[in-house]
Amino acid sequence: MKDVKKPLRTRVYIDGYNFYYGCLKNTHHKWLDLLGLFKNYILPSVLVRVEGQPAKFELLPLSIKFFTAVILEKAAKADDSVSCQAKYHSALRKKYDGQIEIIEGYYSLIESKAKIVDAEKPETWPKYCQEITVWKLEEKQSDVNLALQAYHDSITGEVDHVVIVTNDTDIAPSLKLIREHTDVIVGLVVPTSDHVRIPNVDLAKYSHWVRTHITNDELKNSQLPRVIFGGRNPATKPESWYPNQVIFEQIMLLGSSVLGKRNQVFRWLNTENPYFQGKAPIELIEQEEGAKEVLKYMQDYIASKAQSSPELL
Repeated sequence: MKDVKKPLRTRVYIDGYNFYYGCLKNTHHKWLDLLGLFKNYILPSVLVRVEGQPAKFELLPLSIKFFTAVILEKAAKADDSVSCQAKYHSALRKKYDGQIEIIEGYYSLIESKAKIVDAEKPETWPKYCQEITVWKLEEKQSDVNLALQAYHDSITGEVDHVVIVTNDTDIAPSLKLIREHTDVIVGLVVPTSDHVRIPNVDLAKYSHWVRTHITNDELKNSQLPRVIFGGRNPATKPESWYPNQVIFEQIMLLGSSVLGKRNQVFRWLNTENPYFQGKAPIELIEQEEGAKEVLKYMQDYIASKAQSSPELL
């Protein structure tokens, strides 16, 4: 029986693959502060009752276990995908040493046989369709690692409350065992920001509470600082992760022509500016029109004050 006066010792278990494709792909929120997101937004939104009383949550010193795999360069969709992921993982380790643990599986890339759907007769059974050779890319071990870690922490009494962040049905047996063999409270967060992904029935069945989505505002407001210091080299947010890439690069080039170094341009972008009603220019570039406004301001400045002191920018 839990003591209603004590906060529930809480740990979050994140399926990185599921989270990325549910919340982050094609967004500008990839430089995500995972601990800040759950501490400031997700957990405060959840109501759990113990003995009829609202429970409080206490994130453990090791707050988050993040399950992922290193991207394979030969299968990456962007030229900088591998380096961007490495920078992000480095940022998490530097900022949250001992608070976030990154547990890596791996990607498997093999040649495999697949049946082509007959475009003229889509109802044709697969056994009668043409077979071709395809590349099959799969993430391995992450779901197994998550299931084992959550069950281990529960059965050994490390936690009172596990928060599972996935919509992968493979995790259901682990949640079932946690419910059957412990009194640990199970929470489920479905990693989607648009309500499109319906909570997996089996996962929801074994959870005490379910949060069906994470909002875009919560993701936007839970971003890491651009530069995370620690060790010999700081971890810096990849420039390809900023919005409106074409305009953003023009802004960086123009700014560099006046201020010199790109880090000086970022300093200007992050400084409140009276011209933009007291907002920092970096806030405006989230939207295309705002990015165009910042670019025009810089173009006008360079055109009219090319000989002026760069400090006036």
